[in-house]
Amino acid sequence: MMTRRVPIFATLIVALAVATMIGLGVWQLGRKGEKEAQLAQLATNRGLPAIAYPVLGPVDDALLFRRSSVTCLSVADWTVEAGKADDGKTGFRYIAQCATGAEGPGARVAIGVGQRPDLKPNWTGGVVDGWIVREREESGFIARLLGQSVPAGIHLVADKGQAGLKTPAVPSIDSVPNNHLAYAGQWFLFAAAAAIIYILALRRRWRYRTKP
Repeated sequence: MMTRRVPIFATLIVALAVATMIGLGVWQLGRKGEKEAQLAQLATNRGLPAIAYPVLGPVDDALLFRRSSVTCLSVADWTVEAGKADDGKTGFRYIAQCATGAEGPGARVAIGVGQRPDLKPNWTGGVVDGWIVREREESGFIARLLGQSVPAGIHLVADKGQAGLKTPAVPSIDSVPNNHLAYAGQWFLFAAAAAIIYILALRRRWRYRTKP
């Protein structure tokens, strides 16, 4: 009877890969708990009193979704991104890069929603009340996984449209992604698939070697 030998090097590589994928799945489950705690914090923040706008970002979750205000002395530049108005219609959000003093980083303020991506709003500044939100995450998955992501900054979403623009949608916790359970399931599925494929490959190898 022929001995069924297991290739040591290949088995170690597959075992390491499977263990890594399982570890990533467990990590995503941990992130799920962290995200649920963050969402609970954000839901609480919506009902708290207004605060002074933070001078520098990024900020702690305790300051997100809080009411605040910014005095925009002048507009240095504009950023346009996809967004939604408070009436539920989608369009483009116009974010002003504001000077707030003689020096310093200033502040970014989303003043409203329109339908033209090339629009330069006729708005030169003023006092804007609104909600503190975090900028969209720019770092990739690998950077976040390795702890090398750059913390996102913040901006203020106006609670009333400026320069004839529609009022931006009020920040909602529904807009904060919480896909960690699905990601965990994917990693566990990948691990199971890799193990099954390797076992089937071994069985085929053994079957081939036992043929006369």
